[in-house]
Amino acid sequence: MTQMSQEEIVSNTKTVLQGLEALRVEHLTLISNLTEGSKKDPDKSEIVMKNIENIELGLGEAQVIVVLASHLQNIEAEKQKLRTQVRRLCQENAWLRDELANTQQKLQSSEQTVAQLEEEKKHLEFMASVKKYDDNQENEEQQEKSRSDPVVELFPEDESEERHNMSPTPPNQFANHANAGYEIPARLRTLHNLVIQYASQGRYEVAVPLCKQALEDLERTSGHDHPDVATMLNILALVYRDQNKYKEAANLLNDALAIREKTLGENHPAVAATLNNLAVLYGKRGKYKDAEPLCKRALEIRENVLGKNHPDVAKQLNNLALLCQNQTKYEEVEMYYQRALEIYEMKLGPDDPNVAKTKNNLASCFLKQGKYKEAEILYKQVLTRAHEREFGAINGENKPIWQVAEEREENKLKNRENTPYGEYGGWHKAAKVDSPTVTTTLKNLGALYRRQGKYEAADTLEDCALRSKKEALDLVKQSKVAKILGVSDENRRQRMKDSDSYGKRSQK
Repeated sequence: MTQMSQEEIVSNTKTVLQGLEALRVEHLTLISNLTEGSKKDPDKSEIVMKNIENIELGLGEAQVIVVLASHLQNIEAEKQKLRTQVRRLCQENAWLRDELANTQQKLQSSEQTVAQLEEEKKHLEFMASVKKYDDNQENEEQQEKSRSDPVVELFPEDESEERHNMSPTPPNQFANHANAGYEIPARLRTLHNLVIQYASQGRYEVAVPLCKQALEDLERTSGHDHPDVATMLNILALVYRDQNKYKEAANLLNDALAIREKTLGENHPAVAATLNNLAVLYGKRGKYKDAEPLCKRALEIRENVLGKNHPDVAKQLNNLALLCQNQTKYEEVEMYYQRALEIYEMKLGPDDPNVAKTKNNLASCFLKQGKYKEAEILYKQVLTRAHEREFGAINGENKPIWQVAEEREENKLKNRENTPYGEYGGWHKAAKVDSPTVTTTLKNLGALYRRQGKYEAADTLEDCALRSKKEALDLVKQSKVAKILGVSDENRRQRMKDSDSYGKRSQK
């Protein structure tokens, strides 16, 4: 007999199973006829009953074979899936080994640099040159910022924040409530962190192939129309966006949007996240009219799912306000900022950093409309709140910095250089503690005073902000230099010990 394959065995077993089932029905009919009526035949009935038992035994064995074959197929499929995962892990392991080798090379280079620094005898000259360079660089940055429009950025730039003050949904937060009903696998979150690390280092030649390989594996194992594929498309789009490849990033985001709408539904929070990222991308390219409806749809989804007073809704309102501001729709901008501000104050409290940031952005909207008084009120609110939080209740001696600045403007004090920090109400410390929001507010209000011709008050606020920044830079620089010198002293002592040990061995 020729050897039969597993598929042939299962097919033949199913055929036999059908035949045995039919034969069992016939025997049941026979036994019913033999045991009922006037013509009873015990001998035949006994034979038929034995046949029924054998048939049922055959049926049971056939069913076991079918179930066993199905189980073997599941095991084989799981084995193929595990093999795919093993190949991917091997690739990731190879990339990590390359990264480790590069890190070791950098470490060796750093050790050589430290060894050279150990031989230098004039540390004071080195520190003076560093200080001079930092001071020059600081002055250039200050001059550049003084020429720019004093508008605070609500969301700082990082891997998940746009350079045009808009904030895309961070992919590493996909597993939170913003994607209720869809849990991002841990392996994709790990892969995302690895890709972002490479992208932040500018190593796109590694980040892009890593994303594409993972995308191919997902499409091969799960199919193209799967939420995990949409997540991977979002990650790759962020990498392309950082490379200024906006067309490729837009195509990927549109593809991810179509997949999520198809698999998760058009009103799912994950759809809102992709809509927001796509709106941010359009805003980055200056296509504000195309971005606005996407941002509004994302806002509507988040309001329906999270509630109208959720902090994520406030964040979406800020993005929408920024898009409208770039189109000079100032009435809508004010409405969106006011609503976002109410949400932050109600849900996160008046001391949350987003409150001060939103007030700064609303003030910038007022400035663009020439509403200096309204902007000034907001800036003073931010500074007063930070002052009360840092130094306690305001009284005759404990004044907020803006009040000190206005009094200096009224009195026209001339010798600002000799003014002690005490007259600033301790605000050089407050700005450093609440940086960057308070420091930015100081600069913004100072610029507003300067527009109004209040130069003494403007100089007071800008000097306060500059002092706090300079002190922070000095602390960081001193810490770095002390660390280098500490390592140098330790290495020098170690070489002296090794030299003494070698001398003693030579004497022996």
